[in-house]
Amino acid sequence: MTRREVVFFTLMLCVLGAGWGITQPLTKIAVSTGYGHFGLVFWQMVIGAICMTVLCLGRGIRLPLERQHLRLYVIIAMIGTILPNSASYQAAVHLPSGILSLLLSMVPMFAFPMALAMGLDRFSWRRFCGLAFGLMGVLLIVAPGAELSMNLPVFWVFVALFSGFCYAFEGNFVARWGTQGLSPFQVLFGASIVGSLISLPLALGSGQFITPALPLDAAQWALIASSVIHVLVYSGYVWMVGRAGPVFTVQVSYLVTGFGLIWAKLILSEHYAPTIWAALALMFLGMYLVQPRAKAALAEDPAIGDTGR
Repeated sequence: MTRREVVFFTLMLCVLGAGWGITQPLTKIAVSTGYGHFGLVFWQMVIGAICMTVLCLGRGIRLPLERQHLRLYVIIAMIGTILPNSASYQAAVHLPSGILSLLLSMVPMFAFPMALAMGLDRFSWRRFCGLAFGLMGVLLIVAPGAELSMNLPVFWVFVALFSGFCYAFEGNFVARWGTQGLSPFQVLFGASIVGSLISLPLALGSGQFITPALPLDAAQWALIASSVIHVLVYSGYVWMVGRAGPVFTVQVSYLVTGFGLIWAKLILSEHYAPTIWAALALMFLGMYLVQPRAKAALAEDPAIGDTGR
């Protein structure tokens, strides 16, 4: 890339990181009035489906509906949105927004042992050390003592980590079994529609269905904003991969976590104990070591990842 292109793509990377980062405080606002997780997931999927319909129709992208495609949509909807976001919405009730952003940085560290177990990667001491640093960061977060760790509820920390586990599995699933020849836009389009159909009975059956009523309250606006931002940022991410390459674009992981903490401080006035910043440093180091090197990353399929974020 030329120097001008590097500057442009770096600025775009910051925009993507800021966009994904702000979805965490918006999630915190969305759960602030007592809305249930299944109701929030349903409307997130519906809003995402509407946005993807407009985007795909505008680009002339059709949605294949063969049996193998429907199976893929169901799997991606479950492991990419319904399961992880149900966990995130519940954890957001009990954890600060910045901590949720910090814990999401564990996704690449979860992905490494999964890739080993699925035969997608080979053992590397460098990446193993990255995993170890990430786990040390988590231990700092849940360490006992209010003065050091903010006395966070350990159970909900692990519920939040489950979201990252799902996103990591999603990436490895796609790497192992592919997307049946579909583009990332088609997969996200189909998963949003199928996910809406799956989450509707869950919301109704659990009594968590949210009936919109004008004027919309702050929680509903936050959900709408978060859902729309996700679609726009995801589209920008796919565009960036095609223009700047996966090695450069994957660095957005650092920016998502950093901006998540910044937005939480600006919007929610959150403050963190000293060990939280130490945990952030350890997790950044872990992400740096776990990320695949340029040659390996170029061989990976960047078509889809973290569709529910």
